[in-house]
Amino acid sequence: QVQLVESGGGLVQAGGSLRLSCATSGGTFSSYVMAWFRQAPGKEREFVASISWSGTMTYYANSVKGRFTLSRDNAKNTVYLQMNSLKLEDTAVYYCAAGTSYIGYDYWGQGTQVTVSS
Repeated sequence: QVQLVESGGGLVQAGGSLRLSCATSGGTFSSYVMAWFRQAPGKEREFVASISWSGTMTYYANSVKGRFTLSRDNAKNTVYLQMNSLKLEDTAVYYCAAGTSYIGYDYWGQGTQVTVSS
């Protein structure tokens, strides 16, 4: 059973930065596409970013493109989401996900809260 544990969330002022981490265990990390999603209060969960098995290809939602950077370290079984120039609308619970393809994600973390204040 694959387990994902997110960390790095917190409270930050607008314009600031945070780095989220997602550590995985129980599976072959390099065989998974990894992604981040987020869910703001009263809204549906939305895609933030994804990264290929090798880390050479990344995809971003338009709302975060140019501000967020997703990377992975297959030796550490961990993905990182560097979030810069944070905006109030980035406030959400951020979830890490793993899957064998980009179509669907089979495993999810418990989420980490990111709150951006003015």
